[in-house]
Amino acid sequence: MENSQPPPTPDPQKFPIPVDSEHKATEFRLFSAAAPHMRAFHLAWFSFFCCFVSSFAAPPLLPVIRDNLDLTATDIGNAGIAAVSGAVFARIVMGTACDLFGPRLATASLILATAPVVFCTAVINSAVSFLLVRFFTGFSLATFVSTQFWMSSMFSSPVVGTANGVSGGWGNLGGGATQLIMPLVYSLIHSIGAVKFTAWRIAFFIPGLMQTFSAFAVFFLGQDLPDGNFANLKKTGAKSKDSFKNVLYHAVTNYRGWVLALTYGYCFGVELTIDNIIAQYFYDRFNVNLHTAGIIAASFGLCNIFSRPGGGILSDVVAKRFGMRGRLWTLWVVQSLGGLFCVLLGRVNSLSGSIAVMLVFSVFCQAACGLTFGVVPFVSRRSLGIISGMAGGGGNVGAVLTQVIFFRGSRFQTETGITLMGVMILCCTLPIALIHFPQWGGMFCGPSSKGATEEDYYMSEWSSVEKEKGFHQGSLKFADNSIRERGRRVEPAPSPSDETPPAHV
Repeated sequence: MENSQPPPTPDPQKFPIPVDSEHKATEFRLFSAAAPHMRAFHLAWFSFFCCFVSSFAAPPLLPVIRDNLDLTATDIGNAGIAAVSGAVFARIVMGTACDLFGPRLATASLILATAPVVFCTAVINSAVSFLLVRFFTGFSLATFVSTQFWMSSMFSSPVVGTANGVSGGWGNLGGGATQLIMPLVYSLIHSIGAVKFTAWRIAFFIPGLMQTFSAFAVFFLGQDLPDGNFANLKKTGAKSKDSFKNVLYHAVTNYRGWVLALTYGYCFGVELTIDNIIAQYFYDRFNVNLHTAGIIAASFGLCNIFSRPGGGILSDVVAKRFGMRGRLWTLWVVQSLGGLFCVLLGRVNSLSGSIAVMLVFSVFCQAACGLTFGVVPFVSRRSLGIISGMAGGGGNVGAVLTQVIFFRGSRFQTETGITLMGVMILCCTLPIALIHFPQWGGMFCGPSSKGATEEDYYMSEWSSVEKEKGFHQGSLKFADNSIRERGRRVEPAPSPSDETPPAHV
């Protein structure tokens, strides 16, 4: 049903958290589980956390799996690449699914589709089957896109960076937690009496069960938007049925999404690479035992409990004074520092020094991820899901390319690969300077001299026919709520109105 004017939506006073005109929360209350905003937050980060545990359950047990399946260094490298490459297109598809069907259904469906693969890991018997289960399990990492879409749909401009940063960071925490969980589970099963080549197989039932449980929690307890689920809102006419062709067009023609996909490839992509190689790196180079290597590797991922959230919070704090330009500058500085410490990590020869540098590097690398998704929600209102998918997919592409170039086979020693990866971070962070919003400016240039407004930018995604039908109402509200991205440099802008003509951006 398509109405020119959407029916009334719930009174803002009925929400337990203060909201804006789109009913997005303007406060982020971490220790609340209030529906729908904070409940969505907790469901999002926990489901993503479970998928991360499943996707990286194998690396901490690689020394045992390697002996059981007679894996070569090339086999292990190929499997690591497969684990992150599976989510490249899955993330773009997930973004589209979020735009068209909502994050709740998209998340639950993908998790349930990939959970059986996790259980199948227990019966693999060759290098090929090991590669296949890692490839298909990696599809579940696309839940990152639905997590960020969900948070951007539930939280307003002043706190969206924080919500995205904390949900993404706590989800990524699974990459560190699994370095502790899997060796512990394996040791317990082995101590009970199972031989080691059986114990690691049984251990994979734990991440499989966690993932399955999270899918049902999202489906039955979650809600797509503050005012309800996509399906119900479309039936009542409160949300228009958008065209996939138009949503895709406005995503792929916005160069800002492509730049963020590239730069995200060398913060999150690097994080995925480290998750795959770091336990084995310390095990082989410094001759530590499996348990110790797991603890060291876990410390890298566990920094996500504060580092990625810190990046999101920093993005929001800087934006209050400097607007979007502050978000972009902070992202460039933090990610470049991460690149410098990555270079240093590959050149430190002592165990204690490597651990110290790795921890500092992890903070900057993961904070850059949070800072990136402080910018992503503003690239497009209409195509938010696909833009999020493009950026998220870029992270996986970066991981694939990095592992193919530096960590596949014996072309480079691992420490040399880490140093060269740091150089790649520095180079691939530079394009952030190309991002320019006509209404806010960029790193080196201010707003357009033509006086572009937030309404001009977001209305350019809608045709005159679509606006006559009222499909643009959500973008109008978003434009009004995004005026804060100007920072404190100018006086308040006039509120958007329906009559303002669209500008081509």
